[in-house]
Amino acid sequence: MNDSVLTAERIIDAAEDVLRRYGPDKATVVDVARALGVSHGSVYRHFPSKAALRDAVAERWLEGVSSPLESIVDEDGPAPERLHRWFDTLIATKRGRAQDDPELFANYLQLATEAREVIVRHVETLVSQLTRIIADGVARGEFHVADPAVAARATLHATVRFHDPVHAAQWSDPNIDAAFEAVWVFVLAGLGAS
Repeated sequence: MNDSVLTAERIIDAAEDVLRRYGPDKATVVDVARALGVSHGSVYRHFPSKAALRDAVAERWLEGVSSPLESIVDEDGPAPERLHRWFDTLIATKRGRAQDDPELFANYLQLATEAREVIVRHVETLVSQLTRIIADGVARGEFHVADPAVAARATLHATVRFHDPVHAAQWSDPNIDAAFEAVWVFVLAGLGAS
């Protein structure tokens, strides 16, 4: 490959393939460069360190989770229904990734665990999306909370078992959906849903 057409996106694509092949513990920048047919210095021109490249891979994966949720946030319609659909989409996306490619999912889980700042930004994105739905529900008289941002963070924490990858082993439980619906009743009550 010619270095002049080397982009951060292509490097991240190659890094994902290398991670799939070798796993996060054994994948190196040299492996990524070799997969691209370039020198490892070319990769370092886009990413100053292995950690920066790994963070970029984790960030792309997490953006793939949060981006589809944005359209639900922007919809017009009853906030309780949008909030439930937002969680359904979040849960389905993460479960789907865990079930469709468990090996790559495990790799991303390890990367994300190590990419603390990336995770913090991801959680803040999710909280921001939830805050906007809840604030809209307050404005419409559908929710009754004093601080939508506090309610959003509490709602995300209350449902963590159903979408945080550290709980992925529990997602195959045949009663997991019923468990979510039971928690959902309490979430709505906590939001003062009318």
